[in-house]
Amino acid sequence: MEPTKNLEEIQYNRAKFWQIAFFAMNNTATNVIIMAMSLISYYATGIVGLGVVLVSNVLTAMRIFDGFTDPLIGFLIDKTNGKFGKFRPYMLGGNVLMAFIMYLVFHYTHLLPQSLKLPVFIVLYAIYILGYTAQTACTKSGQVCLTNDPKQRPLFGLIDGVLTTLLMAGFNIYLPTYLVPKYGNFTLELFNELVLTAIGLSFCLTLLAVIGIWKKDRKEFFGIGDKGVKTKFKDYWPIIKENRAIQMLVIAASTDKIGMNVSGNATVVLIIFALIVGNYGVSGQISAMTILPAILFIFFGTGIARKIGLKRTLVNFTWGSIFLKIPLILLFVFGVPTRIMQGFNLETVVFIICYILGYATMQVTNSTIIPMIADCADYETYRTGRFVPGMMGTVFSFVDKLISSFATSIVGLCVALVGFKDALPTVTDSLSTGLFWVGILLYFGIPMLGWIATLISMKFYPLDDKKMVEIQSEIARIKAEA
Repeated sequence: MEPTKNLEEIQYNRAKFWQIAFFAMNNTATNVIIMAMSLISYYATGIVGLGVVLVSNVLTAMRIFDGFTDPLIGFLIDKTNGKFGKFRPYMLGGNVLMAFIMYLVFHYTHLLPQSLKLPVFIVLYAIYILGYTAQTACTKSGQVCLTNDPKQRPLFGLIDGVLTTLLMAGFNIYLPTYLVPKYGNFTLELFNELVLTAIGLSFCLTLLAVIGIWKKDRKEFFGIGDKGVKTKFKDYWPIIKENRAIQMLVIAASTDKIGMNVSGNATVVLIIFALIVGNYGVSGQISAMTILPAILFIFFGTGIARKIGLKRTLVNFTWGSIFLKIPLILLFVFGVPTRIMQGFNLETVVFIICYILGYATMQVTNSTIIPMIADCADYETYRTGRFVPGMMGTVFSFVDKLISSFATSIVGLCVALVGFKDALPTVTDSLSTGLFWVGILLYFGIPMLGWIATLISMKFYPLDDKKMVEIQSEIARIKAEA
C-alpha cells in the first residue's frame, strides 16, 4: 500500500452544492410521509375502531417487517445499473407507491366490514412499507456516488438538518395550531386534508431529489468501477459481522432513533403539552421558536464536522443534548409546568432556553448520521473492494428499524398501563398521576438512555477524520489501477 496522501492530494469526486441540496430533499420527502403517518394510531383507533394495544402491536410488527425488507431492496439497488441509473427508479417508484397506499388507508379502511378492517389495514401497510424502504434506502446509499470528499459530505447533513428542522417545526405548528382547531379533534376530515397535503409536498420534493442525483447516478461514480468484487446476498452476514464501523453506528443511531420516535410520538407530545403544560398550542409556539436557532446550530455543527470529522462532532453535541435535558426534567418534576409560556417567569425562561438549545443540538447529531453511513460504505470498499452502498445502507436500516420499531409499542403499552386501553389520550382528557409520570418517562427518560448508548458506541467507532483521508486515498489508488 502506498503512503496515505494528504487531503489536498486526493482527486475527489465532488458534487455541486445544488446537487447535494436537491438530493437531500429525498430524505425530506419521506419524512413528510412519516409525519402524516405518525397519526395512523389515532385514525386506526378513533375512526376505524381498533384497540390501542392491538394497533400498537401491529405497527411494531410492521416496523420489524420494514427492517426485513431493507436487505432485499439494498441488494436490488446494488444489482441495478440500467439507463435510468441505480437510484432514481427506486426513489420515484417508492414515493408513488407510498402515496397511493397512504391515500387508500386513510380514505377507505374505515368503510370496510368489521371483519376485514384489520387484515386489509395490515396488507396495505405492508405494501406502503415496500415503497418507503425503496425510497429511504436511496437516501443512505445514493450519497456515496454523489461525493466522496470528507469536507463535502457534512454538507448533506447541513441541508438535511435544515430541511428536517423546518419540516418538524412546520408540522408541530400545522397540526396543533391549524388542523386540530379547524376540525376540533382527530376527525376523518382532518386526516383527509393532512394526507393530500403530505402526498403533494412529498412528490415535489422527490422530483427535485431525482434532479439532484441525475448526473452522478452513473457507473463511473460507483466505487472502484466494474473491477470491484462481485457481491451476493449471502455477503450481508460478513458485512454485519466484520464491519465494526457500521456496527457501532447502528447502535448509536438506533438508540437515538427509538428515543426520538418515543418522545416525538403524537400521543407523548399531547400528554406533555395539552395535559401537563395545559396548553396544546405551546408545542406549536415553541416549535416556531426553535427554527432559527436550530438552523444556526446546524451550520455551526457542519463547520465543526468539516474540521474535526463527523465522529467527534456527534460525540460533542450528544453531550450537549444530555446536559440541556437535565434542567427540563427538574422543571417538570419539581417546578410548575402550567406556568410555562404564561408570561415572564422562571419556568418559561428555563423551558425556552433549554428546549431550544437542546432541540438545536439534537438536530446537529441527527444531521451527522446519514453522512456517516456513506463513510461506512467507503470503509467496506477499503476493506474488501466491494462497492455495496445499497447493502450498507440497508444493513444499517435493518438493525436500526428492528430496535426502533418498539417505540410505538412502548408508548401504547405505557398509556394502557395507566388506563388508556381502548383509546389514546386526547386533548379532552384529564391529567392523572400515572399519565404524568408516563409523559416524563417517554418524553425525557428514553431519549437520555439513547444518548448514553451513543457515547458508549462511539468509543469503538473507528472512522475519525484521519482514517477517512487514508480510506479515500487507498480507494483512489485502487480505482486508478483498475
